[in-house]
Amino acid sequence: MTEWKAKRFWKTASVAEADGGYGIMLDARSLKTPGKKSLILPTRRMAEAIAVEWNAQGEDIQPLTMPVTRAANSAIERVAPQKTEVANMLAAYAETDLLSHRATDPVSLQERQAQAWDPLLDWAAETYGARLYVIEGIIAVKQPPESLKALSYLLHSFDSFHLTALHDLVAMSGSLILGLAVSQGRLDPDEAWRISRIDEEWQIEQWGRDEEADANASLKRDQFLQAHQFWRLATLF
Repeated sequence: MTEWKAKRFWKTASVAEADGGYGIMLDARSLKTPGKKSLILPTRRMAEAIAVEWNAQGEDIQPLTMPVTRAANSAIERVAPQKTEVANMLAAYAETDLLSHRATDPVSLQERQAQAWDPLLDWAAETYGARLYVIEGIIAVKQPPESLKALSYLLHSFDSFHLTALHDLVAMSGSLILGLAVSQGRLDPDEAWRISRIDEEWQIEQWGRDEEADANASLKRDQFLQAHQFWRLATLF
C-alpha cells in the first residue's frame, strides 16, 4: 500500500457529492489518492469516516492512524486495476482453506476444530452450494470443482472496495470461508478471529505464551477488525 507523509494544510475536511459517489474536500481542495487519482467513495458512510480521520490529524499527517483512508486508496489504486487477479487470488484460498485441514491428533484438538469449523463449512455449502472436503494434515485435497467455481463466481461479483476488505479478512484468518462468514454477517468478527486461532491457542495451552507472537497476533487482529469495518462502510444498508 502506498504510504505518504505531509504537513496539515487544511482547516476542515468535509464530504461532498461527486460523480459516482462521494468525495472529500480539504477546505476547497478535493482529496486525491497518493497516486493523484480521484478519491471517489461508494457510500456516504465511508466518506464520513474518512473525513473524521482527516479532521483528527495534527500538524503532521500520520497515515497509520487513518485505516479507512488507506484502505480506500488501496481499493482505487491497487485493487481496481487488477480486480480479476485479486478475485482469483482470493478464490484460490478455497483449495487449501484453513477450515478444511484438521489436526491428526490429539482428539481434544480435533473435537475443538470440528465444533467450531464444521458449522461454517455447512453454511458455505447451504448458502453458496460450495461444499469443501475435510482432511487430516496439511496435504492438499482436491476440492469439488463445482464448489470452487461457485466461490470464484461470488468473488468476481464483488466491487473493488469489498474485495479490498475481503482480502484482509481472508489473508489474516487463512480462510476464505471465515472471511465470507464475517462479511455476510454469519459470524461476529471477534468470534471469527478466535475461531481462526484454534490451533495457535491450543499450542499456547501446551507450551505457554510468547510476547512477540502475541504482539504479532494483536496487530493482525486489528487489521482483521479494520477490514470488517471497511466492508461495512462500503455496503449500502
